Amino acid sequence: MIIDSVPLTLSDDGAGAPVLLLHGGGGPGTVAPFAPLLAERLGARVLVPTHPGFAGTERPDHLTTTRGLAVLYARLLDELDLDDVTVVGNSIGGWVAQELALLGTPRVGRMVLVDSVGVEVAGHPVADFFALTFPELAQLSYHDPERFVLDPASMTDEAQAVLAANRAALSVYAGAGMTDPTLFARLRGVEVPTLVVWGEDDRIADPEYGRALAGAIPGATLQVLPRTGHLPQLETPELLADTIAPFAAPTTAVR
Repeated sequence: MIIDSVPLTLSDDGAGAPVLLLHGGGGPGTVAPFAPLLAERLGARVLVPTHPGFAGTERPDHLTTTRGLAVLYARLLDELDLDDVTVVGNSIGGWVAQELALLGTPRVGRMVLVDSVGVEVAGHPVADFFALTFPELAQLSYHDPERFVLDPASMTDEAQAVLAANRAALSVYAGAGMTDPTLFARLRGVEVPTLVVWGEDDRIADPEYGRALAGAIPGATLQVLPRTGHLPQLETPELLADTIAPFAAPTTAVR
């Protein structure tokens, strides 16, 4: 579909109250298996946009920030005429979710931040993603890294090209440090109920980072998941779905 002249790839699972599920720097494949599980568990319609530039999609030259993505998704909710939307974002997707909440659109009902980056926390920096090898990235991202190590050499040329494009798009939207020094203070303006979910073994952004993020958002609660790293939707998807379900409980479905 086209939103404000931007081509947008969108998957759509389930039926019921709307959920916007925002992927992180690994691309839409990191949330694709989780979307139908979440739709089933919540009795919801789960929409997963591909951030333009990821997974071989086109990124317009003017779209370069997480706030720009948030504006795009606010327009998507308008276009689809959705209300009381639960926004769930992992990693950079959580950063986009924060910016979306700060836009103040009345269509967002609640927000779930899953191992989200974006803020700067003194003494707890986000790992330097772009300096890491794939084995090093797996070691920091998962409780059980051996299950998830990527080997680009074993991939097809097409898969390697998509992987490279994902990293390039991530660098455009998030920058080298994957943080915005203004974001922490701005989060006091979030007015929607917020749940922060963190893997206890996340070493991309550690649990103290998650605790600080939750503390920056008025009324937010933090839930730490055992035996889980930076991508709970891949490593402990059932646990993550069970954690989100009682919080989401949307009261208003699609108009």
